[in-house]
Amino acid sequence: MDFNLFWSSLGPLLLGAIKGTIPLALASFALGLVLALLVAMMRISANKLANGVGRFYVSIIRGTPLLVQLFVIFYGLPAIGVKIDPWPSAIIAFSLNVGGYAAEVIRAAILSVPQGQWEAGHMIGMSRNQTLLRIILPQAARVSVPPLSNTFISLVKDTSLASLILVTEMFRVAQQVAAFSQEFMLLYLEAALIYWVICLALSTAQTRLEKRLDRYVAH
Repeated sequence: MDFNLFWSSLGPLLLGAIKGTIPLALASFALGLVLALLVAMMRISANKLANGVGRFYVSIIRGTPLLVQLFVIFYGLPAIGVKIDPWPSAIIAFSLNVGGYAAEVIRAAILSVPQGQWEAGHMIGMSRNQTLLRIILPQAARVSVPPLSNTFISLVKDTSLASLILVTEMFRVAQQVAAFSQEFMLLYLEAALIYWVICLALSTAQTRLEKRLDRYVAH
């Protein structure tokens, strides 16, 4: 292995992570969380139509591979006259995927809040929506932090799939350098190492956040 190549390619790969992988993950996760909250509200709604639509969406997202979803949006939609550039296609696909999985996390977190909290809100004159926003969601957010953090860590790794639709993120940079140098093992291991370091840093941040939130939980 050419370790001079390892060090010379480290900069471009890190730049690919900073300019591609991390922004793609952050944008997709933020939009996915908004969608997830909406779908979670639909899933706990007494309205049968809203509940059914939410259930169907989650079923579709969780029942199909992310790669297929990505290909449908980027390669499939042009067949019906809808052409979307690589970056927006990746963000849409990843956001929809996060929305499907995170919706169930948020729904479970909301349902984990004791029924008495709803009754307490009603007793002090709050409407259902006020109780949800001021009492239920803050408690559910604390419960949902660990699984949502894991979802984000998985998303960071999943962004490597965006290279298949020509998005220039870290793994695509590794592919380009590997194709030029023919050092495929070295470049792919280097990319794997960077993914590992990023995920390790995120896991450490997750642990610290959980400990901080744990201070506000009565034991």
